[in-house]
Amino acid sequence: MRAPSLGLVASPAAHPRALLLLPAGLSMLAGTAAALHLLGLGGPHVAERWAAVHGPLMVLAFVGTVVALERAVALRSRWGYSSPALLGAGGLLLLSPAAPAVGRVALLAGTLALLGVSAGLWRRAAALPLAVQQLGAVCGTMAAALWVADAAVPFLAPWLVGFLVLTVLGERLELGAVGRAVAGPGGVGTDRLATVLAAAYVVAASAALAVPGPGYVVLGAVLLALVATVARDDVARRTVRASGQTRFMAVAMLAGYAWLLVAGGVWLVAGPAWQGPAYDAVLHAVFLGFVLSMVMAHAPVILPAVVRRPLPYRPAFYGPLVLLHASLVVRVLVGDAWGVPEAVLVGGVLNVVALLAFVALAAAGVVAGPRPGVRTSRAARAAGVGRVVA
Repeated sequence: MRAPSLGLVASPAAHPRALLLLPAGLSMLAGTAAALHLLGLGGPHVAERWAAVHGPLMVLAFVGTVVALERAVALRSRWGYSSPALLGAGGLLLLSPAAPAVGRVALLAGTLALLGVSAGLWRRAAALPLAVQQLGAVCGTMAAALWVADAAVPFLAPWLVGFLVLTVLGERLELGAVGRAVAGPGGVGTDRLATVLAAAYVVAASAALAVPGPGYVVLGAVLLALVATVARDDVARRTVRASGQTRFMAVAMLAGYAWLLVAGGVWLVAGPAWQGPAYDAVLHAVFLGFVLSMVMAHAPVILPAVVRRPLPYRPAFYGPLVLLHASLVVRVLVGDAWGVPEAVLVGGVLNVVALLAFVALAAAGVVAGPRPGVRTSRAARAAGVGRVVA
């Protein structure tokens, strides 16, 4: 059920499936250009077109491709690679002069394929954490389907959030057994409660389409309950007292949970948020504060399993991580919360710098290879190894 070779020394040559990451990388670069454009920093005309698809491009074409690729590796079936291929192609089509509908359909096909991959993993070993991840795939498919139906991007937000949040939290639940083996038993009934809350999230997201007022308030309450349930027994709460890679991963994960609480709180208090400070705060608390922080946490152990090239941990990884969260404090807790547009601009630019800095460090680490005698610790693997890169 797990991706092969986790925690083992990676082979020198990258696996050919690593080529599927190239469209995701291009989507990420275009998405950052679009982000700067949305911040009012201008740019070429092409950035205006990219800005219109910024959210789905980053969530489905960038992160979604990487998530789908990692799932395909876990399934170990060739047809599973259709999901990352279609999601990556959808991103490229959105960036191209092709009609936007073509890229949207490709993204929908990719999310449907991801549902098939999730079903295949379920048939192999049914478990409640996998059910939570399947509900995440349902959210991704709903977001893509609504976009194909020409729904405005802000109305996709609950589904895009659910796609990555449920996927990641389901993965953390699945890793709970490994964490308990390393650090002792956790709470009882966490998986069952989290699964019920994940299903409640999907129901609330559906209700938010019909009755936005109460729907978004319930979404906020469910999100708060869900993150509290999963974070309560996450092994990261204990491994944060360790050192090196294990501590880095735990710090990044716990910081990510904190931003999910911010997002849930905004929905709970502000209700429907389709534009303005509340909308900006929710999306960036989730997709940067939570998702990107989880990407940083898991990259040193997940990337080798996907591309079969090592990404050794280095203390320099703290640089982008600290910059990411500091810039989000400036953007969300100062700029959005207090209506300071200059803080939103400065924080947004530093968000982009943090993302690009981490990508540059990761690429340099892959090229340089492992330091002699350095291996991933058992505690680090327990804290972070899983199928989902985020």
